[in-house]
Amino acid sequence: MNYIKGNYKNSIYENNNFVIGLFKVIETNIDSMEDYIGKTITFKGNFDLLNHNELYFFYGNTVIHPKYGFQFDVESYERIKPEGKDGIIEYLSSSMFKGIGKSLAKKIVDTLGVDALDKIVEDKKVLYKVPKLNMKKAELIYDTLIKYEESQKIIVNLNNLGFNMNDSLEIYNYYKKNTLKILEHNPYQIIEDIDTINFPKLDEISINLDIDPFDNRRIEACIIYVMKELSFKNGDTYSYFDEIVSSLNSYNHTNIDVNLINECMNNLESDLKIVIEGDKYYLIDIYDAEVHIASKIKYLVNKETNNFVKIDKYINELEKINEIKYNDVQKEAIKKSINNNITIITGGPGVGKTTIIKAILDVYKKVFNLKVDELDERVALLAPTGRASKRMMESTSFKALTIHRFLKWNKETNSFGVNEYNPDFHNLIIIDEVSMIDNNLMDNLLKGLTTNIKLVLVGDYNQLPSVGAGNILRDLIDSKIIDTVHLNYLYRQKSDSYIPVLAREIKDNNLGNFLENKDDYRFIKCDSNNIKKALIDTCNMAIIKGFDYRRVQVMAPMYAGVNGIDNLNKVLQEVFNPKNSNKKEIKYGDVIYREGDKVLQLLNIPDSNVYNGDIGIIKNILEPFESSSGKKEVVIDFDGIIVHYETKDLVNIKHGFIMSIHKSQGSEFELVIMTICKSYRRMLYRKLIYTGITRAKRKLIIIGSSEAFKYSVENSQEIKRKTDLLNKLV
Repeated sequence: MNYIKGNYKNSIYENNNFVIGLFKVIETNIDSMEDYIGKTITFKGNFDLLNHNELYFFYGNTVIHPKYGFQFDVESYERIKPEGKDGIIEYLSSSMFKGIGKSLAKKIVDTLGVDALDKIVEDKKVLYKVPKLNMKKAELIYDTLIKYEESQKIIVNLNNLGFNMNDSLEIYNYYKKNTLKILEHNPYQIIEDIDTINFPKLDEISINLDIDPFDNRRIEACIIYVMKELSFKNGDTYSYFDEIVSSLNSYNHTNIDVNLINECMNNLESDLKIVIEGDKYYLIDIYDAEVHIASKIKYLVNKETNNFVKIDKYINELEKINEIKYNDVQKEAIKKSINNNITIITGGPGVGKTTIIKAILDVYKKVFNLKVDELDERVALLAPTGRASKRMMESTSFKALTIHRFLKWNKETNSFGVNEYNPDFHNLIIIDEVSMIDNNLMDNLLKGLTTNIKLVLVGDYNQLPSVGAGNILRDLIDSKIIDTVHLNYLYRQKSDSYIPVLAREIKDNNLGNFLENKDDYRFIKCDSNNIKKALIDTCNMAIIKGFDYRRVQVMAPMYAGVNGIDNLNKVLQEVFNPKNSNKKEIKYGDVIYREGDKVLQLLNIPDSNVYNGDIGIIKNILEPFESSSGKKEVVIDFDGIIVHYETKDLVNIKHGFIMSIHKSQGSEFELVIMTICKSYRRMLYRKLIYTGITRAKRKLIIIGSSEAFKYSVENSQEIKRKTDLLNKLV
């Protein structure tokens, strides 16, 4: 392994464990660094503790940084114990040992010899022999040596087991001196305490710990892992015993004794890690979330409501000012939202959900005689995604936030700053796109709200459920305990508007002549072999008509296959953003990203106000000498929010020329082009297609098989999620 040996001088920059500093090289096995021997260079890396002028081995590679020039990128490091009389005196008189000068350090070495450090660590009482060394300084020397020796020993031990430096530091900083005890007692405890280390990663390393594959500790950790995987894969809040056993055996490539599994299940239940109710097996956090959601909802339902008598008057005034006429159902939605503690407003596209949100704000302002700034203090508009909150803000002219931002989510700790101990004090919360909210997010939102709250939940019952576990909107509506207003009248329905009509036909499984072209709709029939060509022709025509790829969104149900998202993204890149000598490129895996490309964010970055599902454009690709990090960077513009990605971060984006229907939730696009064919069969069901076509705001084009389209509309058998919120509500 490449290394440099030398003395740590000082730091230029520090942030948590990350350090940029200066290092004097005295030895190296890197040919290109021979000229640096005897010179001071810049280094960067993650460290627990560095002591000035102490000797270290740094393992890693050289890089060129635009600001600091030649630099050593440290992947791991090892402290070299000071040797010889002068080395030990220098060490003990360093800033690490406050109050111990050279004179006293010399007395220690003269008294204890050149193995003084080992003697002190073995028995601190040897320091009592040193003349003029008081008890307080003796304790300081011993404690400092023990702490430093301990941290270095543990980190090296973790590195040797197979943990990288980042993981080693995270583990040590969490457990400190108890790290090795944890590894010996139950290394799988690490998974519960440190989010960045999962079961497969630890399981791979546990081979070096000589843990029996059928050790109870391992099987219990594996059960938790497969239960999490089942919940993530299926969106379920609980699993059945047979499902868990099947997944457990599949992961371990063998049949595990069912008695051992039962024993481990009982242990997990006793340790409050799972809950078993009849034949339902829950992870404790999902169970607690479901119980809390039900409890808070029932409290709001049963709490005394208001009866503001002037609402009708204010609605009439609003109709005159805005020259609008609300129907009886819309008026009912406005009144219930202001009088009730909790109300649900549901309906498909074009039924006026956005109009109602704006009306609720205006009437609420009148009821409580509020000024604009006072309304801001009392009302919050929320949505689960950045795009949905932005759309909400544009349509209401009122500030809207993502739920994560409202709750002050901390990415590093995966916790919320607004919680049951520090609740938010807004009085009216209106949440759009509630079908996208999962069990965990709903639980944390309700924890962050006081009991003095009016909650208005807006969403489409017929859309896809959340990516995470749960089926919140559907379960709440099906419980029938919450006042729910169903908006049905199609306001978008004009002579030239077919999209809302098609949405209703799909919802009701009552298709009309969907092959007939309309002003805002077209179905292009073709077989699977010709989808790519038809898509290219359609996109080129859209470009000619002035639709760039910021205004048009192509969608498909699946990622894999010739007509899958991954393949078609490459095709559409050449249509919308072809190769050009003026545009820089970067390759990541088998994907080429190019300046001007449309990309999709896959991970929440709350500090940058960018969230999973947000769409951006690659603005620049910076060479290492151009970037502040000293590494190649991709600069992405998310509607004015600029985010810099290093190459390693590109795992968090995908091309967005074509996206999955799931990822499109919470968004609207001027023109939606959707491909559909028989090879998508396992993903063709009514709710998915309904969600896709309702993303189109002005124009919809479907390309592919009419038979496959009819099949998807007739197929209502999407995978039913196993949730128990409905039972807990009624």
